[in-house]
Amino acid sequence: MGLSGIGANVAVSLLSDRMAHRNRLIWMQRYFEHVLAMPLSFHGDIQSGRLMKVMLVGMDNMFGLWLAFFRDHLVTFIAAIVLLPLTLAMNWRMGLLLIGLVVFFSILTAFVIQRTETAQSVVERFQTRLAGNAQDALSNVMVVQSFTRLNSEARLFGDIVRQVLDHQFPVLNWWAVVSVLTRAASTVTVIAIFVLGTVLHLDGKATVGEIVSFMGFATLLIGKLEGAVAFVSRLVFQAPSIVEFFEVLDARSSVPERPGALTLDRAIGAVEFDRVAFAYPGGTRILTDISFEAPPGRTLALVGQTGAGKSTAMALLQRLWDPVEGRITLDGHDLRDVTLESLRRNIGVVFQESMLFNRTIRDNLLIGRAEATQEEIERACRMAEAHDFIQRQPQGYDTMVGERGASLSGGQRQRLAIARALLKDPPVLILDEATSALDAATEARVQKALAALMAGRTTFVIAHRLSTVRDADEILVFEGGRIAERGSFNDLVQQGGRFAELVRTQLTGQTAEPAQAAE
Repeated sequence: MGLSGIGANVAVSLLSDRMAHRNRLIWMQRYFEHVLAMPLSFHGDIQSGRLMKVMLVGMDNMFGLWLAFFRDHLVTFIAAIVLLPLTLAMNWRMGLLLIGLVVFFSILTAFVIQRTETAQSVVERFQTRLAGNAQDALSNVMVVQSFTRLNSEARLFGDIVRQVLDHQFPVLNWWAVVSVLTRAASTVTVIAIFVLGTVLHLDGKATVGEIVSFMGFATLLIGKLEGAVAFVSRLVFQAPSIVEFFEVLDARSSVPERPGALTLDRAIGAVEFDRVAFAYPGGTRILTDISFEAPPGRTLALVGQTGAGKSTAMALLQRLWDPVEGRITLDGHDLRDVTLESLRRNIGVVFQESMLFNRTIRDNLLIGRAEATQEEIERACRMAEAHDFIQRQPQGYDTMVGERGASLSGGQRQRLAIARALLKDPPVLILDEATSALDAATEARVQKALAALMAGRTTFVIAHRLSTVRDADEILVFEGGRIAERGSFNDLVQQGGRFAELVRTQLTGQTAEPAQAAE
């Protein structure tokens, strides 16, 4: 029996550890892939710091619970199932005493769980808020330091810490009571069995062997029950974080793929907006009755004041959201009938704010096309006027760029973003203020590269500098979520409408700046 017990312990230890580690990593991967695939409507409502905290804490807690249950506490349930009927068979009177102890433990634990479950959920919400605020401050550390917010952010963090403690201490008090009662019950039970056994022995209803056996059973069972109570208490403390983990995992996308969605190969690039309207959930209309066609190889410019709906229209083209009315097609296919991966594979974007990973320059460029050769990488970088400054970096293309490209200037980050789009070589291109961070001389060179990139592609240019859209085939002037005017640069200027007014405003501002400098 002893050797069998040793072998069983070895098997339980090995298998429980392997199961816990494997499941932890499998569920982390599922969570990570699920969150990455969720649309902007999901990420806009939840801080990235909270998502990280939910993943790491939730999985660490589940790992600990799996490991503890299968390594230590599964045997408690087996012991209860085996020992309790055995005690009744040996001596039903003393057996009933042990069963009464188990019932008492169960009722006490259920009562404490009922009193503390809700309170612990509140504590977990404060813990999540703590992680979110910390991530928010750290990701904007430059703003915190520039606006001397160090003390204010520290106070805000400290206030949340105090709220965590204020809500956590009552929960701890309840479980301290359970712990004390559990340990007291061990002594009380042994004494009760000894007294009852003595009375029964004097009456000839129990032998000394039965009394000793029952005291051994009671000690073993109480020890197991103490461990089970500790496990349940840990489960109550960790349940809210596990619930949060599965709430995120159960969240459904607001832009789901239809069953049997079409997988596009390389698209021709014909884009059409057909009476498209859009509003954020619970909000007012941002776009209304947007209709236009972009034949393959044409360049369309979207201009207008901030908030007019230009970027939103391009977000719909990438299917980051779905329109509430109308439809958008690519090569005649409704975007909702196409797989998200194949749609976005056919669209290249140069964002207004360059978004770089904390990886090497080469890794950031390969996001555009993972199989690109070094020669192709360098050609794209030369076209984007990026090769020379990359060569001056300490490790060239293997230089780390820092979080969000912090080690590079704004113009350098923007040129890398342009090179990344060049490398992807998509049939549809979106330039969202692609040269806004460049000086005039570099912008002129990059515009030549962009002209080469735009050749033969359907291109959408979002711009506030109207000089950058002069050569567009058609200009769409957005105002109040509608297309107010459309036409070529010269035609719109001659019409003397909204676009002509924007041109005059910018020309006046550019003329005023040199005059102020001369004064």
